[in-house]
Amino acid sequence: MTTIIEAPGIDITDSAQEYLAELLEKQNVEGISVRIFITQPGTPYAETCLAYCRPGEEELTDVKLELEKINVFLDKNSLAFLEEAVVDFNADRMGGQLTIKAPNAKMPKVNADSPLEDRINYVLYSEINPGLASHGGEIKLVELTEQKMAVLAFGGGCQGCAAVDLTLKDGVEKTLLERIPELAGIRDVTDHTDTTNAYYR
Repeated sequence: MTTIIEAPGIDITDSAQEYLAELLEKQNVEGISVRIFITQPGTPYAETCLAYCRPGEEELTDVKLELEKINVFLDKNSLAFLEEAVVDFNADRMGGQLTIKAPNAKMPKVNADSPLEDRINYVLYSEINPGLASHGGEIKLVELTEQKMAVLAFGGGCQGCAAVDLTLKDGVEKTLLERIPELAGIRDVTDHTDTTNAYYR
């Protein structure tokens, strides 16, 4: 496990550290820390999360941040998206509020070493979804199977669309396989019998 003293691009202010230290103390758990990670990084749905992390709950690949008042674990896959992030605490009469601003959380930052899921999402959000947006449609990655099959869900105007087989095979699968050769293929989990929002029926 990597241990670093200075956060890679993330600023956890003194007031945030003090507030988090108080919260951790109230948990009465020896060695409890904080873990910061981003769900669906590099997509419009990215969410920056901060959670309690009891000893042993951290991932082996996490980066450990030893701050003056607390220890913080950072999810390795979230690091690039946490650049310029600020965790702050603003006290007010109601007690105060902890805020996390991560301006790069939604920015696609992928390379050949990025996890397969991130690379699939990058292609979906940067190349495929902009083309579907004119029909009010979008595609999300639901899961990646052990066989490296991408399970996709079509939403908006793509759900129930009569042209979905054509879109799926000719457009989406072709693009994804061209960009990510190690992908085995794609599968659609959407219920296309529901044509409520369909663009073509």
